Amino acid sequence: MGRSVPSVNRALDVLELFMDHPALSAPQIIDLLGLPRTTVHELLTTLADRGYLDAIPGAPTRYRLGMRTFQLGSQFADRLDLVREGQEAATEVANACDETVHVAVLDGTEVVYIAKVDSTHPVRMVSAVGRRLPAHCTAVGKMLLSGLSAEALDARYAHGTTLAVMTPNSISSPSKLRVHLREVAERGIAHDDCESNEAVHCVAAPAYDHTGRMAAALSISVPIIRWNAERGRELAVLVRSGAADLSSRLGHRGPARIAGSG
Repeated sequence: MGRSVPSVNRALDVLELFMDHPALSAPQIIDLLGLPRTTVHELLTTLADRGYLDAIPGAPTRYRLGMRTFQLGSQFADRLDLVREGQEAATEVANACDETVHVAVLDGTEVVYIAKVDSTHPVRMVSAVGRRLPAHCTAVGKMLLSGLSAEALDARYAHGTTLAVMTPNSISSPSKLRVHLREVAERGIAHDDCESNEAVHCVAAPAYDHTGRMAAALSISVPIIRWNAERGRELAVLVRSGAADLSSRLGHRGPARIAGSG
C-alpha cells in the first residue's frame, strides 16, 4: 500500500467543505480547516486554475464549486447501475433479517421489481424480478406513489374510478388511496397489510438518487405467521437503514424532490 499524500488530502478537504456550503471565502476555509493562510491560498489558486473551484464574480476571495467537479460527478452518476446497487443493498438487508427483500421502481400505476433476495424460509411470493404488480396494492408501490405530486397522482388515478384489487385488503378507491398516501408520505414508510398476498405483510422505505428524486423503494416481506408489532418495529428500522444505504449508493445527498413538481 502506498502512503497518503498530505497535499492531496488537504485539497480534498477543501473541496469537501463545499458539500455543506454553496460558497466559502478564503478566511472561512482557513477557519474551518485550521490550515495556514498561505497553504489555503495556494490550494484555492490551484483548484481554481484546474476548474474545480470558481471565484465568484465581484468577490474574488469567495469560491464555489467549478465545472470540473460537475463533470466528475456526472461521470459517477452515469456509471451507477440501479439494478446492481439495489441487489447489493437488498442482499445486506436480507442477511440481517433472513426475510425476503425487494427493490422496485414505479412505471405508471405499476411497480416493476428490479431486485429480489429470498429468505431461507419457505414462503410463496407473488413477486419476482421483472414482474409488474399494481402499485397501490404493494408497500413499495405505495411508497413510490407517495413521492408524486398531486398533479402526477391525478394523472394516474382519475377520481371516481375503481382500482383493481389483489386481495380483500387491497385499496379500491382513489380517494382512499390519496388519504393513505398522505399518511405514507408523513411517516416515510409504507406497509402492505396483506394487500397483494393474503399471507404476507410488507414494509417499505424510499431510496433517492443523486438528484433527490425517489428512484426506488426497498421492502421486507414477512409471512403473517412471523409478523407481530415488535417484529414490525424492528423491520421498519432495518428497511429505513437499507433504503438509506441504497440512496447513498445512488449518490443521494440532501433533501428529497417531489416527482412531477417541476
